[in-house]
Amino acid sequence: MEVTVVIVNYRVKFFLEQTLRSVMEALEGLQSEVIVVDNHSGDDSIAFQRQRFPGVTFIENSENVGFARANNQAIMQAQGKFTLILNPDTIITRDCITQGLAWMRDHERCGAIGVRMVDGNGVFLPESKRSFPTPWVSFCKIFGLSALFPRSRWFAKYHLRYLDDRQPHAIDILAGAYMLCRTALLQQVGGFDEDFFMYGEDIDLSFRLVQAGYENWYLPVEMIHYKGESTKKDSMRYVRVFYEAMLIFYRKHFPRFSVLFYPIVKLGVLVRASMAVLRRLIKRVGKPWHAGVAAPKRWVIVSDNPSQVATQAAIDNYSTDIPGEGAASVLLDDGSLSYGEIVATIASASRKGLDFHIWSSRNQLIISPKMQQS
Repeated sequence: MEVTVVIVNYRVKFFLEQTLRSVMEALEGLQSEVIVVDNHSGDDSIAFQRQRFPGVTFIENSENVGFARANNQAIMQAQGKFTLILNPDTIITRDCITQGLAWMRDHERCGAIGVRMVDGNGVFLPESKRSFPTPWVSFCKIFGLSALFPRSRWFAKYHLRYLDDRQPHAIDILAGAYMLCRTALLQQVGGFDEDFFMYGEDIDLSFRLVQAGYENWYLPVEMIHYKGESTKKDSMRYVRVFYEAMLIFYRKHFPRFSVLFYPIVKLGVLVRASMAVLRRLIKRVGKPWHAGVAAPKRWVIVSDNPSQVATQAAIDNYSTDIPGEGAASVLLDDGSLSYGEIVATIASASRKGLDFHIWSSRNQLIISPKMQQS
């Protein structure tokens, strides 16, 4: 078997269906298996998917065991030569699989691969390529130096913004939303460290793959990752959980620095949380008292049968051409477009004022980046 795809789900039923459909399209003709681990979503996520994807293996947990442990449940039984760890709120293409496999075959020391992730509106996600959070890199990240000097090789190593995201690069850290790994190596290093419940697992695994003598690579092949824009990175909870994960990483891999780093991280959490509160206050104060109702954006429907989609989606006025300028909401019909075409359209047309949505023809539902995710 060539590829095993592992997806951990938690309460994103319609996003998961979209992900699985894109996976099936990407894997066509390859010997493969797909394993979905549900972390006790408490809804009908798995019953819903089982009817639609009878060939997928589903594992249902009786509690939320966290991202690392849930992935490991599938990783340790993977049969494919390569294992793709994938988030349930993503859309991949055929190239994400074929180009990754080709790169692996041509580069024996490549242990894992990441790709060029964009959000639901086509904006590049900088977490697609990152450097190891050494004490200096972490200091620059925590106290905002990387944001102040985004192209500096000295201050901005965390997201490696000075590296061209349209070219392949050997990098340190891959995002857990998409990690194509050699299965034997992944199993050899024990998969994800289960001390991490949420955030930091991908950093730790990337570090251990390099310690094992392999390289991590970034390829400029595009995929969509909705979570990149829906994660509330300004929230105090995110700040606290993320930097607590960093402390676990430091205690494990940089024990000599952990005592020094602990108060720095605590100070950084306080600073970042305070900034988050201040930003929210500024947004509230900055809103006019009588803003009124914003004018709705123009709808653009990209479909072989736009009138039918408009009727089903209750859209009265629409056009069928994506505008070159101005604000518009673009609805892409997955009954007419392949997921490769959907990703290519979104990734190539990102600009301010243009919002993309996907019409789920099977569910007659609009899948939007702004849909609530738990």
